[in-house]
Amino acid sequence: MTDSRTTSARLVLTSEAQTEALGQRIGEVAKAGLVIGLYGELGAGKTALVRGLARGMALDGRVRSPTFTIASLHRGAVPLLHVDAYRLDDPAELALHGWQEWHQEGVIAVEWADRVESILPARRLRIDLAHGGEGLRQGQIRLLGEGRGDAIEDAFLAAIVC
Repeated sequence: MTDSRTTSARLVLTSEAQTEALGQRIGEVAKAGLVIGLYGELGAGKTALVRGLARGMALDGRVRSPTFTIASLHRGAVPLLHVDAYRLDDPAELALHGWQEWHQEGVIAVEWADRVESILPARRLRIDLAHGGEGLRQGQIRLLGEGRGDAIEDAFLAAIVC
């Protein structure tokens, strides 16, 4: 599907439930190696999307923003590392939270991904979310980096096909 170009789709989400449903569609096809960078202002729906992602991955436990702990691990057949980079001063701090291991063995969802761009893999999903007024959220999902037929492409296709 992709070479060195970016593939993207615009999103209009009319509720928090739709934001979670987007995450759930991605979670239902998620495989180890999937990295999702989440971008957007406070309250734009990043954590709601990760809640849906965890539900789609059939992971138990409460999903909330790990702002003060930096990362939360949700164990399952394919584990989910939920990262909140808002308070990170140095992207290298993620090594303390098992970044390298989980990049290979699980799915990683990074809120405030702009703070750790330098360590994100080139091949990943990028999801931008923004307030659109009156409960609406607007966004864009992008498939970044070279490759095809992998976990990242599967997740992108699941996200854009309703």
